[in-house]
Amino acid sequence: METKSIVRALAAIAHESRLEAYRYLVQAGPSGLPAGRLSELVGIAPSSLSFHLKELVNAGLLSSRQEGRFVFYSAEYETMNSLLAYLTDNCCGGNPCSPVSVDACATVQETRS
Repeated sequence: METKSIVRALAAIAHESRLEAYRYLVQAGPSGLPAGRLSELVGIAPSSLSFHLKELVNAGLLSSRQEGRFVFYSAEYETMNSLLAYLTDNCCGGNPCSPVSVDACATVQETRS
C-alpha cells in the first residue's frame, strides 16, 4: 500500500462514527449491511451516516452496491489487511514481539508518580 493510501485510510477511520460503522461492517462479513440497518446500529441519522460512509468508500475501506432500492456497504478486507500489514511490518525491529504485561505498565505509572 502506498503512503498516501495509508494516510487516507487512517484519516477516514479517525472519527468515532466512521470507526464504529466500519467495525460493524467488518463483523458483518462480505455480504455487508444495508445503510438503513447500519444507521440504526451506529445511532446516527441516515444523511449523516451517508457522509461518513462516503469517506470510507473514498479511502478504499468500504465498497457499496445497489440491491433494489437498498444500498449495501461491505468492508474491503484486502485494504484492511494491507493497512494492518503496513502498521505492523517493522514491529519490534524484526524480532518477535512480546506482549506488554499489565504489571510493566503499572510499574511505569508508579515511577512517574
